[in-house]
Amino acid sequence: MKKRSSNCTSGGGRSPGTTVAVLGLGYVGCVTAACLASLGHRALGVDPDERKLKDIRSGRAPFYEPGLEPLIRENIAAGRFSVGSSAAAVSGADIALVCVGTPSERNGNLDLTQLRRAVAEIAEHLPRRQKPLIVAIRSTVFPGTSEEVVLPAFGGHPVSIISHPEFLREGSAVKDFFDPALLVVGGQDPTAVAKVAGLYGKLDVEASCVSLRSAEMIKYACNAFHAVKIAFANEIGALSEEIGVDGSEVMATLCRDAKLNCSGAYLKPGFAFGGSCLPKDLRALVYRAARLDLQLPLVASALPSNARHLQRAIEAVLDLPARRIGVMGLAFKENTDDLRESPVITLLEQLIAKGRAVHVFDPRISLDAIYGSNRSFIQSTIPHIGRLLVKDLDQILGWADHLVIAQHPHPELAERIAASGIPTLNLLRPNSSAARQLQRAFQAAC
Repeated sequence: MKKRSSNCTSGGGRSPGTTVAVLGLGYVGCVTAACLASLGHRALGVDPDERKLKDIRSGRAPFYEPGLEPLIRENIAAGRFSVGSSAAAVSGADIALVCVGTPSERNGNLDLTQLRRAVAEIAEHLPRRQKPLIVAIRSTVFPGTSEEVVLPAFGGHPVSIISHPEFLREGSAVKDFFDPALLVVGGQDPTAVAKVAGLYGKLDVEASCVSLRSAEMIKYACNAFHAVKIAFANEIGALSEEIGVDGSEVMATLCRDAKLNCSGAYLKPGFAFGGSCLPKDLRALVYRAARLDLQLPLVASALPSNARHLQRAIEAVLDLPARRIGVMGLAFKENTDDLRESPVITLLEQLIAKGRAVHVFDPRISLDAIYGSNRSFIQSTIPHIGRLLVKDLDQILGWADHLVIAQHPHPELAERIAASGIPTLNLLRPNSSAARQLQRAFQAAC
């Protein structure tokens, strides 16, 4: 099988024979242990449930999962998979995979009782080790848990903490393990990250090696996106049924578009959406559904969500220590002169209302050239736009205290902005100080 390249630095985990202690033998842990053993590693399963341990020792799966029982039977017989109730297994392991449950509390928060117990048991056996241990958290935990809960439990012992979320679906978990859609390993120790990624060296998968908190957040992002997709399909199906349309045909055709619909298009954190299509069509869908006494909470929430995101961007600009603010971009996106429902218009209105001096540059906008509904919109929204709009970027770069980037500048403009040394706030990508600090820390570790 041809292996795809990994974006992780190569580590010792690619050679067979890595010893892995798997704490928790539920759906995730048992599948992980049996599959790792099938790849030639030594899997030491740990679980307090004696009935579960008895089943596994007998070559039986403790729950139904297609393809799992033959793997257990084969690897137990071969001696590559063994189980026990004591976390003493970590004493001789290279990697400890924590696969315990993190159920919901009544208020929606995660119950970390099992996680705390598992890492405490690992910590008890660390003094017996002769070498550092890699502790990889496979359980689903909120970003920051590895640093704030797991790491302190080891009290200074030499451990490398890794976030290694699972993407195994019940009913196809074995298949998902051997043919993963996504393999994520996060941490600040490049050697430990590569060691964990190397466990999968025989598979046709490219590991995504990221920072610790990013790995934890990726799991939540994936599950939230799956939930949103299901809810969206159901709402479109419900509206289609009400108006006599085949919802299955609609969604099946939508999914044929792998360039924009079922793709990475639009799935990038950035500025708010606008333009002549998305806001108008969302309003129309919500209106027509309401006329049919049909509630579409997900679709209806898109515009309020967009408005709140725009307000966060406006607040970030208002927080700048700047009186004179330049704005790069006026249309709702680059390479168009369409100003209708551009979020930049709302940004300008609030900046002016708060007493900021503003100049705007957009290489595609000439007030003399726009007409029709486009011209009517801008004149009714900001009739004094002519006093704000400049014809050359240098007029802003030599005047403003800060430049706000609201659309992607083409390379020549980007070079001029960089050469000017002007402080910039890029609304097209996440720009929080916390995110920047974490990213710098990860890059330094690598």
